[in-house]
Amino acid sequence: MPRDKDSRKLRVVRHRRVRNKVNGTPERPRLCVFRSIRGIYAQIIDDTRGHTLAHASSQELPGGDGQSKTAASVAVGKTVAERAIAAGVTAVVFDRGGYRFHGRVKALAEAAREGGLKF
Repeated sequence: MPRDKDSRKLRVVRHRRVRNKVNGTPERPRLCVFRSIRGIYAQIIDDTRGHTLAHASSQELPGGDGQSKTAASVAVGKTVAERAIAAGVTAVVFDRGGYRFHGRVKALAEAAREGGLKF
């Protein structure tokens, strides 16, 4: 772990460590999560071809201003699950992006599971 206390750099270090172990295949693509101050984004990526199969973000959902960040995460999880199933994906590998599996990231993952994805 670097001596630098910059939280963004430390997250990138954690994400690289996770990415060494988590790889998306055509049978089980990777569900990647990015969390920012304003929103949350999710993509389903086939790493062997380098293609994004499905994506969703809180910025594209209707009524984004009036809802909480956790509620937006749940909506993104359900949306990405619907789009993935439409693309023929039922099982994924979860890539938390260096974030703790807590709060908004956990809400997105649970909503994606409820939407029909297996991981």
